Amino acid sequence: MKSATLNTSSRIILFISAFFLLAVNFLPIWRIELDAPQYPEGLALQIFADDIKGNVDIINGLNHYIGMKTLHKEDFIEFSVLPYCIYGFSILFFLSGVLNKKIGQWISFISFLLFGVLAMVDFWKWEYDYGHNLNPDAAIQVPGMAYQPPLIGFKQLLNFGAYSIPDIGGWLFILVGILLLWSVASSFFVKKRTSVFSVFIGICMMSILSACRAEVKEIHLGRENCQYCKMQISNSKFATAILTEQGKTITFDDLKCLVLYTKENNDLHIKEVYSIPFKGEQKLQPIKQLLILESPKIKGPMGGHWVTFSNDADLTEGFKKLEGRQVSWEELRL
Repeated sequence: MKSATLNTSSRIILFISAFFLLAVNFLPIWRIELDAPQYPEGLALQIFADDIKGNVDIINGLNHYIGMKTLHKEDFIEFSVLPYCIYGFSILFFLSGVLNKKIGQWISFISFLLFGVLAMVDFWKWEYDYGHNLNPDAAIQVPGMAYQPPLIGFKQLLNFGAYSIPDIGGWLFILVGILLLWSVASSFFVKKRTSVFSVFIGICMMSILSACRAEVKEIHLGRENCQYCKMQISNSKFATAILTEQGKTITFDDLKCLVLYTKENNDLHIKEVYSIPFKGEQKLQPIKQLLILESPKIKGPMGGHWVTFSNDADLTEGFKKLEGRQVSWEELRL
């Protein structure tokens, strides 16, 4: 007969899960991003356990014109309940680990799973009400149009692209669920699987950190347009991009367009600027790691006179063929 006590890895998982849930109350759980030409850096709502933050005032102003309700945290009873639910699960996981009983492990897993399902159903109902119950006297009315944001993923809403994705706290929720599932599954096998458990924890942590880290998106030639000149990006040797602090990638078909765009948008919060080298691997690289060549013989898609190289040998060859001069990124953006 199998023991009613937990193995070591299952107890560790319960303690780690308890700690992660404590952190969730201080982190954004969900994120809804709105992308439109008039807002190049995008707008974002960050949903915490007890509040809504981000560009709330701007989004409320826009929604007024199409008859959507304004967002106020006082209107959501969930913000009064959710923090206590999270603390309650954290305490439950910790006590289950201390008491060292499989019944506690199962109660923790099943109740957390049900809570996750109910939370997503409640979120969907809120989005449905938010996007369908419109003011009939709104200034802008599109017959048959609803503005329900996606539960997860992307949806086009008029000229806005809406993205709904977990934020850091949400990814921790998902990680806790995966860890609990592992602990329940591992209880059916031998007690000590320390090495496998360690590898599993490492993979989970790497996955969660990777999902939370903002990275520049590669440019798909022929399918994306330059943010400045609106021309289709078709030549990778001149393509560039900006990664904003909000994690949005803004693409350009010429370094000239990127420079002009940054000068006209002084409030743009730039995290990193990228360019595809003229030679070698056609992949976006941080421009601070590249060498920039300026020459009147260079004719970019929009008349720019700059290309980038990834090493001194390619730059030297460019000097010979294009009779140019090397410039720095700081010099170029002035």
